[in-house]
Amino acid sequence: MTGPLLLLNTAAELHGLPRSGRRAVVMTMGALHEGHATLVRTARAQAGPDGQVVVTVFVNPLQFGENEDLDRYPRTLEADLRIAAEAGADAVFAPAADEVYPGGAPQVRITAGPMGGRLEGATRPGHFDGMLTVVAKLLHLTRPDLALFGQKDAQQLALIRRMVTDLNFPVEVAGVPTVREDDGLALSSRNRYLDPAERHTALALSRALFAGRDRLAAQAALRARAEAAPASDERAAGLARLGEIRASADAHAVSAAGAGLPEAVRSAARHVLEEAARHDPPLALDYLALVDPKDFTEVGPDFTGEAVLAVAAKVGATRLIDNIPLEFGAHA
Repeated sequence: MTGPLLLLNTAAELHGLPRSGRRAVVMTMGALHEGHATLVRTARAQAGPDGQVVVTVFVNPLQFGENEDLDRYPRTLEADLRIAAEAGADAVFAPAADEVYPGGAPQVRITAGPMGGRLEGATRPGHFDGMLTVVAKLLHLTRPDLALFGQKDAQQLALIRRMVTDLNFPVEVAGVPTVREDDGLALSSRNRYLDPAERHTALALSRALFAGRDRLAAQAALRARAEAAPASDERAAGLARLGEIRASADAHAVSAAGAGLPEAVRSAARHVLEEAARHDPPLALDYLALVDPKDFTEVGPDFTGEAVLAVAAKVGATRLIDNIPLEFGAHA
């Protein structure tokens, strides 16, 4: 479906929207940027020319806690409509709060469970309950075949997938990779709050993640060498006796390459963040975590498989989050 972008404000208008093919929905709180545009373009590609792409714009009060930025959260609907149209959306659903919550704040809500109390949930109690409640409502209202969410909010994405599975929502959930600025900063509606000095400090979030990724790649390369040509302490000692000091050191490194990879990754990332804490203005770390994406618990020293390296911090008054996926056990 293509044509002029439709702006819908009520559930009745949304339910009256003709549909054919697959309907894909992209849920946002507005203040759209290139990251959102990427989600919409991906939705357009997934829905196909005969499908339909609906973007929701709703600043959900349930997922803001006390002293958070609900009142100052940017509302830029006119610009949002332009970005959505240019990216290929067919309709924008931008309801008022009393349209989504006609009886006021809902007494019955989705509970995020144990995963919802970790990392972001520990810092922002109740946040994920509010997020899942509005996502559930918007899934009912928009009735999509496919819903797309950014991987920058990795814990949110994991919880939505769990809710959809646990509660039998008839929808496919797709994650879309994080979009970054040229300097590596993950795109976020909150980036506009950063002054130039704060933005410089904020770059430590992505630099820390990349440092952890690079450490993993280096260690994985050594592990691959170890598997191709096994090295041992005995071999290293023998090389040393022959005067091959450099080869001996290399053999020690290769033999130890597989040990403690998760902690090595954490250490590399932590070093960057500790340096940023001494900047002016400083970075105030909330958490750095290396977690299993299935439940967001910290991975152990012998972990293999997919993991998420996640970080959250404040720079000035602005709180930012970022993460990257990593694969333990894969060779560089």
